[in-house]
Amino acid sequence: MIGALPEQSDMPETGVFPGPNSFFRLTTANTSQSPVATMVERFFSINVPDSPDNAMMLLTGPPSSGKTSLLFQFAFNSIVNTDDKSVVFICSRRKLSTKPPFLSQGIDPSSDVFDRIQMKYVEDEEGINKFFAAFHMHDTFPVLVIIDDLGEFFDEKNCQQRYNSPRGRELAIARTLALCCNAINHANEKGPCMLLVSDTHHGDTPRLLHIYKGWLNSIFTIKGDGIGSFILKNNSSLTKSAKYSIALQYLVLEEIYETEEQKYHL
Repeated sequence: MIGALPEQSDMPETGVFPGPNSFFRLTTANTSQSPVATMVERFFSINVPDSPDNAMMLLTGPPSSGKTSLLFQFAFNSIVNTDDKSVVFICSRRKLSTKPPFLSQGIDPSSDVFDRIQMKYVEDEEGINKFFAAFHMHDTFPVLVIIDDLGEFFDEKNCQQRYNSPRGRELAIARTLALCCNAINHANEKGPCMLLVSDTHHGDTPRLLHIYKGWLNSIFTIKGDGIGSFILKNNSSLTKSAKYSIALQYLVLEEIYETEEQKYHL
């Protein structure tokens, strides 16, 4: 678990979060680090996308499946081998304080890498919209912008009233995604910049998946395995998946599956 967040004076409502390899550094059980060079590498590698078309990603999963922990691990891996790159992490201060993320064993929570993960605390969708509306004014851009649990910032009743439509929340989310993607595309004109959004879904599939697909071209889903662990899968791959858990306040990578058959028989 990561400790308290210091504030950063030059970024209102923004803090700094506290690391070491290009891959998702999980404590592993019954596997080695090298097999991570499959699906997990595509999601958790520090390698930058080869074009802006590959820079928009969604991570979606059920409640309490470790999404925020995965996002922080991704942020850490994105800049650990650099000296001057930064990440912006947009989230709810209240949620982060009540459900702090966990990292893999061996990462020092006091590492100065976390000084380059800038926390941007917002309370609603307008906070996100204001951030991205002014994004083009930055002199330099982060290599990654993360939005933790995007859907939670959109109150259904308020959105319906504002848009005078029962689909108001969908319209509001689509508007914000358009703004985010336009800002990221602008940043990619000067250098690689990725957008990683997470959302919580109840049931087998995200309720608003059709909206996310319109703006985010890489979608990763998390499902529980029924016995305390979780399966992370890239929707564009029919075979690759990874099994992980949160044990003793650490992220633990348990298996890498190359095929569906392997997932059910190992």
